[in-house]
Amino acid sequence: MLDKRFFPRQAVASGGNRWDWALLPLVLAALFALAFGGAQMARPYELGQPLPISLDPWMLPYYLLRTTLRMFLALAASLLFSCVFAVLATRYRAAEKVLVPMLDILQSIPILGFLSITVTGFIALFPGNLLGVECAAIFAIFTSQAWNMAFSLYQSLRTVPSELREAASVFQLSAWHRFWRLELPFAMPGLLWNMMMSMSGGWFFVVASEAISVSNQSIMLPGVGSYIAMAIQARDLGAIGWAIGGMLIGITLYDQLFFRPLIAWADKFRFEEGSSEDAPRSWLLTWLRRTERIKLAMTGAARLLERTLVLFRRDHDGTSIKARPRSPNPAMARAWDAALAAAVLLAVVWLVRFIHTEVGWSEVRHVFVLGLYTMIRVVVLIALAALVWVPIGIWIGMNPRWAGRLQGVAQFMAAFPANLMFPVAVLFIVRWQLNPNIWLAPLMVLGTQWYLLFNVIAGASTVPTELRYAASNLGLGGWLRWRRYLLPAVFPSFVTGAITASGGSWNASIVAEYVTWGDTTLQAAGLGSYIAHMTAIGDFPRIALGIGVMCVFVMGMNHFVWRRLYELAENRMHF
Repeated sequence: MLDKRFFPRQAVASGGNRWDWALLPLVLAALFALAFGGAQMARPYELGQPLPISLDPWMLPYYLLRTTLRMFLALAASLLFSCVFAVLATRYRAAEKVLVPMLDILQSIPILGFLSITVTGFIALFPGNLLGVECAAIFAIFTSQAWNMAFSLYQSLRTVPSELREAASVFQLSAWHRFWRLELPFAMPGLLWNMMMSMSGGWFFVVASEAISVSNQSIMLPGVGSYIAMAIQARDLGAIGWAIGGMLIGITLYDQLFFRPLIAWADKFRFEEGSSEDAPRSWLLTWLRRTERIKLAMTGAARLLERTLVLFRRDHDGTSIKARPRSPNPAMARAWDAALAAAVLLAVVWLVRFIHTEVGWSEVRHVFVLGLYTMIRVVVLIALAALVWVPIGIWIGMNPRWAGRLQGVAQFMAAFPANLMFPVAVLFIVRWQLNPNIWLAPLMVLGTQWYLLFNVIAGASTVPTELRYAASNLGLGGWLRWRRYLLPAVFPSFVTGAITASGGSWNASIVAEYVTWGDTTLQAAGLGSYIAHMTAIGDFPRIALGIGVMCVFVMGMNHFVWRRLYELAENRMHF
């Protein structure tokens, strides 16, 4: 995995110190955010106590630093979670039977459901200061980032080419070696694009994460999300414009300073024999490769990682008894299946008792009907988004020059919170007296359509160059080119994007079906508006019912639709 090209010997000796000092403003900005944010978190705090949030544009840089820091902490936690989940789910069949359905359930739980459960717990865990509320906000952002990355890494590890797996077996790589030298490098291009999408997904829900409203109590943390929430409440279009400008600056900065260098660095992990004609480039990566002290620091980190590869190597060769594959014990497998069945049965019994005593069966029927309304909206919107963004994503992914130019634009559009479209939607619907059940639906797909685009771009960008030449030499064109070449090439990535887009659309229904702009509230009949309304009034039994029904719908679609497409992608439609 460690490529010597990252540390070229031809460093610019005369410019090393100059480049090092140029990094000082970035370091000072990070220290300022950490120090000032830590002082704010140490303040005494009680649940329900209001925090001062100003709509002064001069406060936006500080709010932007706080929000970005929360999002990067959540991104680091999401990356760690994704690696652990993907490795366990792909290597252990028993773990896969539990982890994949669990991820389906977690993906289907809306962010308001997590907040209504975790806010009080985090505050109780850190009494007397803001650290508990900060942890709740970071955890909420984590729930909007982790599932997409976990599904992407899981899909990549399931579709590692058989010849690479055979090579790893021939070289007797241990599980630790296999992950760092084969699986993670193979998954790196797609994982990075999904990290960008997850970062943008965090922006989509940043208002709900920083402006928390649970049980008739409002908690606003200093950040861009709470700034937007206050601007919407005050109907201040000027403040909303400043927030959009601040978001654009922030997204451009971390795209140029973080994601673009990683995309350019990860291009060497593409699975092909030759090199790409138009490899992605980054001015910052070129700069870092010429910086003497940065080069020494990265070389030291690489040596530490190489030492772990030595520590975790196999203690036997390929001819010993230990190297022989062990057949799974059928008795243990049956016992595990029986334990899972017993757990599911207990959950069903508890659910029936809860429904009978807390909400009633008539309420369940009503909520399932609302879920059908939302499901129709989700299916129609995902189909329309696929028709639009699959061809565009393939074109961008196969043109690296345009991918570099449009990368920041796509991140900004994906990060654009649906809340900022509420004024337009409300004014448009009220002015023309339109049906909210139809015209609020497009708000659901504003943030989730980008899961399809980013995953298709990732799939198209990893198509081997020799395969592109083969398709060109064979003269493939028209529908035959799409059916035999383009769609199979991006199909695994498309399925991953469709799963996360579907789950994200269900979550987005909470903010899209229950829209507020000042004193005006528009509500569409659906499961999302039901959960949003019950969360606002603090009816926890009905919040649990709505979340449970949403889990049933999402898991049903994943099992009967997306999981079967996953199997098709693994067996037939991938290169």
